[in-house]
Amino acid sequence: MSAFIESLSAVKTAGQQKATAVLFDVKLLTVALLILCIGLVMVESASITMADRSLESPFYYLKRQLISAMIGLSAAFLVTKVRLAYWEKSGMLLLVLAMVLLMLVLVPGIGKTVNGSTRWIPLGIFNLQVSELAKLFLLIYTAGYLVRHGSEVQQSLWGFVKPMLLVSMACLLLLLEPDFGATVVIMLTVMGMMYLGGVRFSQFFALIVSFAGAATLIVVTSPYRMQRLTAFVNPWADPFDSGFQLTQSLIAIGRGSWSGTGLGGSVQKLFYLPEAHTDFLFAVYAEETGFIGACLLIFLFAMLIYRAFINGRDAEKQGHRFAAFTAYGIGIWLGLQAFINIGVNMGVLPTKGLTLPLMSYGGSSLIVNCIAIGILIRISIENAQYGKQALTRSIKGGAK
Repeated sequence: MSAFIESLSAVKTAGQQKATAVLFDVKLLTVALLILCIGLVMVESASITMADRSLESPFYYLKRQLISAMIGLSAAFLVTKVRLAYWEKSGMLLLVLAMVLLMLVLVPGIGKTVNGSTRWIPLGIFNLQVSELAKLFLLIYTAGYLVRHGSEVQQSLWGFVKPMLLVSMACLLLLLEPDFGATVVIMLTVMGMMYLGGVRFSQFFALIVSFAGAATLIVVTSPYRMQRLTAFVNPWADPFDSGFQLTQSLIAIGRGSWSGTGLGGSVQKLFYLPEAHTDFLFAVYAEETGFIGACLLIFLFAMLIYRAFINGRDAEKQGHRFAAFTAYGIGIWLGLQAFINIGVNMGVLPTKGLTLPLMSYGGSSLIVNCIAIGILIRISIENAQYGKQALTRSIKGGAK
């Protein structure tokens, strides 16, 4: 009799859980869409005057960003239908593809050069920034490697060094473009994933020291990077030349005060702040929405990263290690890039050409960011599926 009552209780509990079960991470999707919508509004606000003056089309950048957003959301929807097992099996292929694209962009006549950097491959009406795809592809390869060679990474130095050598090769190609910002993001993301994969702390610390030393050497031996660092330390020493961009950004953020100048009320976007709709979009946003709006946006990004790690934790609990490492990697990547972009805008980090995820103008960045969110949604879907299967098994076991 008691066994029968326990089985009825288990069925009742299961029914309640099924009734309240969510098929995917709604919070993650909501936060991502909010950031995306804020980005669309701010791209139009930051670019309308410039587009009207130079292109005689005030909605030029908004239209292009809307097209990229629609492509990105469509791609994200398709990605949610792809099982993670296919991504895991394709890890090595994606690594090779990333390397080929990074080499291809450096071939004269193929890569497109803008402001001294060769980062794009023209594809008709669309320019592909290969570093954005490389971030995602290298992340997926690393997640698969940690699953296949997890014990080797934890116990052997060579198991840790092998993937880092491949990632270093990709970073070298990025430095040839040059794209120092993407190099930093990729390297730190992979290092974070390796640390979560259980690499020995002594090895991890040695890698951090090596990377910091290499980065310092690159900055010191590169005149324009050294100039950026000098301007970062004291932008007001040369506010009309090397420190111009940072000082204008700081003025914009300062003008925002507590509640901002109001949507469309930014003065710095009126030909004062360079790259107002791309790398320095946050400065215009802070000017128009103030300290309150800036804190709200930072909170949204924190929630996005939190949901990524929650999905990774749930996948790890269920033994789905590839999904876990992929979720952790995407969380580190998006969080790190948002942190660097906002830090640059606020003058706490040296200037880097990195977009604000899901917000800054740029088709490649927006589309790849949407795909990353789609992968996170797929991870949450498979987490729910595994949870239902485990619940069904426990119900059957209780009934017996």
